[in-house]
Amino acid sequence: MKFSTFHLFHRFDGQSFADVYDHHIRLIELAEELGFDGVRLAEHHFRDYGVAPNLFTMLATLVPRTSRLRLGTGIVVLPLHNPIHVAEEAAMVDTLSGGRLDLGIGRGYQSYEFEGFGVDLAEARGRFNEALEMIVGLWRSPEYAHDGTYYRTGTGIGLVPRPVQDPHPPIHVAAVSPETVTMYGERGLPILADPAAPFSKVVRAAETWRETAARAGHDVAKAELVVARSVYVAPTLEQARRDQARFEASFDRSRIFNERSAPIDPRTGRAAQGFEYYQDRYLKGGSLSNDFRWEQLEVIGDPERVIGQIRVLADAGFADLLCDFGSTRPMPVEDMEKVMRFFAAEVMPAFR
Repeated sequence: MKFSTFHLFHRFDGQSFADVYDHHIRLIELAEELGFDGVRLAEHHFRDYGVAPNLFTMLATLVPRTSRLRLGTGIVVLPLHNPIHVAEEAAMVDTLSGGRLDLGIGRGYQSYEFEGFGVDLAEARGRFNEALEMIVGLWRSPEYAHDGTYYRTGTGIGLVPRPVQDPHPPIHVAAVSPETVTMYGERGLPILADPAAPFSKVVRAAETWRETAARAGHDVAKAELVVARSVYVAPTLEQARRDQARFEASFDRSRIFNERSAPIDPRTGRAAQGFEYYQDRYLKGGSLSNDFRWEQLEVIGDPERVIGQIRVLADAGFADLLCDFGSTRPMPVEDMEKVMRFFAAEVMPAFR
C-alpha cells in the first residue's frame, strides 16, 4: 500500500488565502520528510470550501520544495477547462518535476461551480469523456486534430512541451457510482474512489472495476487503484473517539454538504441528468452520526484498528490510500503535523 496526503485548501474563518496556502505547503513538505509517496490537491471555485482554483500552478510551486513525492491532482474538473490547456499544463508540470505528475480527473458535481462557469451540469459526462479523449490524444500523438461536440482543435496541433513519462502521466478517474466504475473499468482507466462513500461501497467499486477491466482484456495486476479516506490515528481508541466528537462539534458540516455542493439542476431542483445516483446524497451528508463515521466511513482509531481498516482496503485491490488528515477539521498546523508523524511512525511501517 502506498500513502498519499490529500489537500482541499479549505479556508476557515479568520484565515487569509496566504494562510491557507502556507498551511498546506508546510504539510506537504512534512509529507516528503516522513516518507509519504505522494500528494493530491483538490480544485474548487467561488467559495471557501477550497481555494486552489488552478492545481497546476500550485503543483509547479511544489516542484522545487520536493524531490521525491508524486505530485497529483485529486481532481481536475475537466468539464470546466479547455482540454488543450489541461494537456499543456500537465505536461509542463511533468517536465518540471522530472516525471512526478499523477493526473486525477473527474467530471465534477458541484452545481454552483458549473453555474459560475456557465456550463450545463447535464453536459458534464459528455464534456469529460471528450476532454479525456483529447488529452490522451495530444499526449500520444505528435500531431493531433479533434472536431467534437464540445471541443475542436482545427488543424492538427503538436503539444509543447510533451510529458516526460512514457506514454504519459498516470491517469486516475474519480468514480464510485456503479455506472462510472464499470465504464472506466471497461477502458482500463484506474479509479480514485470517493471519500464520502462507505467502506462497503468503495470495496465493491474496486471489485467491480477489477472484474470489468479483466473481462475487457486489461492487465489489472498493473493497475493502481486509489481510495480517499478521512484518516485519524491516536494512541488509544478512547482518545480517537473523543477527538472525533470534538472535531465534529467544532465544525458545521453543512458548509460542505449542501445545495451548492450537490449536483442539482437549478431548473428542476432535482439531480442533474447523469447524476441520478447522487440524488439527496450531499444534502443528507450533514446529518451523519459519529457512529456511522466511526464504523463505515473513516479510517480512524488506534494504530491497530487503523492498520486493520487499511488492510481491508488493500485486500479489496486498492494500492494507494489518499489520506485526508483533516481538510475540514479546524486543527492548528502543529496538531496536524503530530497526527501525520504518528501515522508515519505507527501505521505506515506495517505496509512497507
